[in-house]
Amino acid sequence: MIEEDKAREIAADCVARAIKAGATGADAIFVSEQSTDVQIRLGSLEDVQRSESSDLGLRVFDGTRHASVSTNSFDTASLEQLVERAIAMARLAPEDEFARLAPEELLYTGEDIAQQQDILALNDKNGHNDPAILQADALAAEDAARAVDGVTNSEGGSASAGSSLIALATSNGFSAAYSTSIFGTSASVLAGEGANMQRDYAYRTARHYSDLESPQAIGRRAGERAIARMNPQTMASGVRPVIFDPRVAGSLIGHFLGAISGTSVARKSSFLQEHLGKTIFDSAISIIDDPHYARGLRSRLFDGEGVATTRKELVHNGALTGWLLNSATAAQLGMETTGHASRGIGGSPGISATNVHLAAGSISPKTLMADIEEGVYVTELAGQGMNAVTGDYSRGASGFAIRGGVIAEAVSEITIAGNLLDMFAAMTAADDLSMHRAINTPTLRVDGMTIAGQ
Repeated sequence: MIEEDKAREIAADCVARAIKAGATGADAIFVSEQSTDVQIRLGSLEDVQRSESSDLGLRVFDGTRHASVSTNSFDTASLEQLVERAIAMARLAPEDEFARLAPEELLYTGEDIAQQQDILALNDKNGHNDPAILQADALAAEDAARAVDGVTNSEGGSASAGSSLIALATSNGFSAAYSTSIFGTSASVLAGEGANMQRDYAYRTARHYSDLESPQAIGRRAGERAIARMNPQTMASGVRPVIFDPRVAGSLIGHFLGAISGTSVARKSSFLQEHLGKTIFDSAISIIDDPHYARGLRSRLFDGEGVATTRKELVHNGALTGWLLNSATAAQLGMETTGHASRGIGGSPGISATNVHLAAGSISPKTLMADIEEGVYVTELAGQGMNAVTGDYSRGASGFAIRGGVIAEAVSEITIAGNLLDMFAAMTAADDLSMHRAINTPTLRVDGMTIAGQ
């Protein structure tokens, strides 16, 4: 893979060429990625994939007009053609009064970026991408899953290793680069026979290989989950409490993040449009966005526009404190960017949160459900039934019935529905927060949801 200094040099050189050619502003992002993925099924090697890519994206401004182009060729002639094409496109583009580079005073200026990157520890320098090691991990995960009594078939085990290098340069003085690594192990198996067959899975992803659970633990959990889902029942319709397992509870916070995105707010298409500063959760709920969480899957010192990132409490004691903004949406709303710009090779910056977690509550999951006479413990969701404008929520679900305060038989083919504003207000968090996803939550309880079954 190309070195960080070289990547930064390529991005900065492209920006300089654009300014020299007449652009009024420019930024460039260089992304180099490589990955190895090994798939095992029924104890045999099924597939090994290796990919490598390096791409450069350039955005240029001609006053209030702008255009974006990309290339995977970095020689002088290719860069000159890229710049020429981008400027020609920008001069033909419609005016956009809100598109702009980030304000210079908000750009990350830390001179100790290498030291800070070491603190974030996003790149496992002792990691590996050896297919033989990955194959052994994938095989161990699947073997452990298949060894669970009652598992009858397998969709396979997998293990992967990858790395990325990102360099960003802007015409108003920003230039930096950083590298990351990523490792993953998973297993997916089936239990039962014929029409009664049930599938489940387990996986873990981490920046450092040493942070992964053992493949045996991952595989065993996949097998046990599949067995637990056998012989599912449906249940009578009604209004009941719903418990969300942490592996699906994060989707609720994902809907919240989408609703506070500056893009949704600026377009007036968010169900939280009129709730800035208002209490929308129980006062015990806090939601934090932490870009500096060590080894976090979305940690970063600066965003996709070079703006310095900071830890933010998006919800404080139940109240919504602000929006997620990039420079364009901040301009539309008359605010200041919050350092949440995301950037790909093509197009203008989007918006993305970093490492988000809902703070742990004070009671155990067992206590959280102890007073539920009849309810549902959801472990899997299906469909995309959420109206971003109204907050109406309706999704297919499966998991387990809760009877007399304990988890009972498996259930499937049910629908859970409500309105996210009502759901947020009725939400209670358990104390089992674990920080290994991009969006992390403890077990969550939401009272008063409509369950549609038989």
